[in-house]
Amino acid sequence: MPELTRRRALTTAAALAATASAVTLAAPAAPAAEHHHGAPDSFDEVYRGRRIQGRPSDGGGHHEHGGGYAVFVDGVELHVMRNADGTWISVVSHYDPVPTPRAAARAAVDELQGAPLLPFPAN
Repeated sequence: MPELTRRRALTTAAALAATASAVTLAAPAAPAAEHHHGAPDSFDEVYRGRRIQGRPSDGGGHHEHGGGYAVFVDGVELHVMRNADGTWISVVSHYDPVPTPRAAARAAVDELQGAPLLPFPAN
């Protein structure tokens, strides 16, 4: 078994410190607008003449892609999904990830261009 030398101990300590620093730098920071349970804050506003709302939900027995969060445009539910990287997409703007459900609702309003949001048949 190799003898533990000062050089070997310092090399090992430096490698461990570098690994710990890399892990700390790579860890994503939690968005400031999230509660301690990871659910974004509720919102209720008028955006471009459309009422958008969002709030944590219990899911009502449905499969929850939105992580227990419900978004509505003019009272019609906008199905949202949280991606693994923490971004959000909706059924209307599926290929344009955004940082929050509020941003997903705004993107949907932009994409709808005044058209009504039709109810989405959930399975």
